[in-house]
Amino acid sequence: MKRLVIFDLDGTLINTIADLADSVNYALQTLGFPAQPYKKFPHFVGNGIYKLIERALPPENRDEQTIRSVKEHFMEHYMLHNTDKSTVYDGIDELLQTLTQKGVALTVASNKVNDATVAMIHHFFPDIPFASVIGQRDGVPTKPHPAIVDDILADTGIDKKDVLYVGDSGVDMQTAHNAGLTAVGVTWGLRPKSELEQNHADIIINTPEELLKHL
Repeated sequence: MKRLVIFDLDGTLINTIADLADSVNYALQTLGFPAQPYKKFPHFVGNGIYKLIERALPPENRDEQTIRSVKEHFMEHYMLHNTDKSTVYDGIDELLQTLTQKGVALTVASNKVNDATVAMIHHFFPDIPFASVIGQRDGVPTKPHPAIVDDILADTGIDKKDVLYVGDSGVDMQTAHNAGLTAVGVTWGLRPKSELEQNHADIIINTPEELLKHL
């Protein structure tokens, strides 16, 4: 049986898109840029906050200084409002409880900024004993670079053959493969099944409980 599951956060454990969109749009409008419709945000997220903001800005305004300014306003808003509309996906609480009861270690690897990642896990899953929760940190490459996964493996001391990596995007599948892990794609998140297939998911599941079959 597998001993460790590494979960992505946004689009895998929690549907965070509305709060992300609201905070990005708050920052954009504060600086005089047009807001973006919610339907665009699933295509904006996945590569960290810098890329999220860059994609949301008009193409002619995607310079470094503007991105930094929007990011500052985004962070001020998001750290206060990141649980306003976000919800845990159906079946996730039950899955995490079952995995914990089976003695499987649980961790989170996210491209969301580290403080927000940790705060959201504590808020939504206060009774789940995650072994490690790591988000985007200054000076550390974001996914699909395997640095964050390497840190989790170092924290837990669990061999790669005993690990499943679970995420909803092509970035997640790339991260798993770059780290030498089994890549499990979920279809209930922000990206289509075709993206998981194109990025060579080893396993694709349609409901959280299906993960238990692959332990």
